[in-house]
Amino acid sequence: MYPDEIFLGLDLYSILIIVGCILAIAYLRIFSGKVGLSNNVYNVTLFSGAAAIIGGYALSVVVQAIYNWIESGKFELNRNTGATFYGGLVCGAAIFFIIYFGVGHFMCKKKENLRQLRLITDIAAGAIAIAHAFGRIGCLTAGCCYGKKTESWIGVYNVSLGYKTVPVQLFESVFLMCLFVLFTIRLVKKKTYNLPMYMVFYGIWRFFIEYARDDDRGATIVRFLSPSQLTAVFMVTGGIILFFILKKAVAKEKERAAMEEIEAQDFKIDEADIREERKSENSEAEIGEETEKDVKTEDNKTDE
Repeated sequence: MYPDEIFLGLDLYSILIIVGCILAIAYLRIFSGKVGLSNNVYNVTLFSGAAAIIGGYALSVVVQAIYNWIESGKFELNRNTGATFYGGLVCGAAIFFIIYFGVGHFMCKKKENLRQLRLITDIAAGAIAIAHAFGRIGCLTAGCCYGKKTESWIGVYNVSLGYKTVPVQLFESVFLMCLFVLFTIRLVKKKTYNLPMYMVFYGIWRFFIEYARDDDRGATIVRFLSPSQLTAVFMVTGGIILFFILKKAVAKEKERAAMEEIEAQDFKIDEADIREERKSENSEAEIGEETEKDVKTEDNKTDE
């Protein structure tokens, strides 16, 4: 671990979080075109995402300060306050959707932002995973969110504590990297349901990895669960609910696409029928003209 400042008042924790956020935005940029996001929806998503990252992180610090206040009775907001991932995720998601639906209502035509929301959720899963993975490495360098004391070779020396701890931050970062790869492959193959998968997989992982942590995480109304474990239960439940919501949305999209295809085929058939009728009318007119010419020619011969 290396909690000291490197340059411009930034330590590795801050730098790695910034890198993770930049990679998340780049991920959105790369896959927005591949999944077919319109320019308007992409611009709204980018603006909403940037606001969610900044606002979500700021509020995650506030949430951590509230945790600290509950534990110690002191409410402090400074560089040593720390941040909580769940606080940042929930608050960031709220900021994103408020801006996305609010600004999107005016910027996007024909409710594009609503029709393409499922595509954004598929991209969001990979973006969140890669940003979170780098954030967890940042936690390792800062010495926060540490695991239980150990003398094992896998232990990492924690300067603040003065002994080695289980590197749960590193384990979680590797897990998130695996999720990132999984969601990226699914995006390339144009598969959906990435966000509910992230919520379920990460929720389950977080619930059990909490047993290996040893930092003070506060208490909940459920005495045998930490705040993160209780949140993980809600996260898994929300992921399952979101899966069925998206499944219903996908079924409607397929039904709408099928109807549009039928209408397009009917339109082509109607156009073909119209062309045939016109050809038939033109042919009849030409035959009529030729018949008139023949009659006139016969009449002229008769007069002669």
